Amino acid sequence: MNKVLIVEDNADNLAVLEAFLEDDYNLVNADNGKKGLEMAIAEKPDLILMDISLPEMDGTEVLAEIRRIDEIKNTPTIALTAHAMVGDKERYLALGFEAYVSKPILDDEELIELIEKLIKGA
Repeated sequence: MNKVLIVEDNADNLAVLEAFLEDDYNLVNADNGKKGLEMAIAEKPDLILMDISLPEMDGTEVLAEIRRIDEIKNTPTIALTAHAMVGDKERYLALGFEAYVSKPILDDEELIELIEKLIKGA
């Protein structure tokens, strides 16, 4: 079973993601950016779902650190954010995220398809 790291500081959002994904993936999570980076290093997940607005380090800072570490630098990472203004998706993709999903996440099948595509392509 593929391992997915969820880095999300909002308990409600985390619960929704876990409900969507727990049957199909081995889930690990962190509630702030610093812990997210530590978990990425320790757990070497197959994919990371990364909130952008996080305490201690934001998601873009965590991604920048991940991309510097050989063992995890190629881990597909999806930006999860409530920032859904024009240009946000392009900005996050330009920063190195493989995909962008705006919150709230309403379609679990679409999310799972995206995760599967990224894991298989990794």
